[in-house]
Amino acid sequence: MCLGIPGQIVEIVSEDMRLAMVDVGGVRRAVNIAFIVDEEHPAAACLGDWVLVHVGFAMVRIDEKEAEATLALLLQLGEYQAEIDSMQMSAAS
Repeated sequence: MCLGIPGQIVEIVSEDMRLAMVDVGGVRRAVNIAFIVDEEHPAAACLGDWVLVHVGFAMVRIDEKEAEATLALLLQLGEYQAEIDSMQMSAAS
């Protein structure tokens, strides 16, 4: 399964190379924004946008509400997986 992780564009690193710095849960990473840039929404206009990031690419712009809901769901999935892992470890003991 492949996930797109929500992040917010906090800096345009290079308009020519279409690279931006995206904050994903407090971790900043350079990503390619070529998929979300066009004549109506140039790289400079992407600052502050929420995007889904997958394998180093901003795949699509999303609104802040959708980003928050997705982050909450991913957190719940992580907690669920941690609980399953814990149960499996205690059963093996």
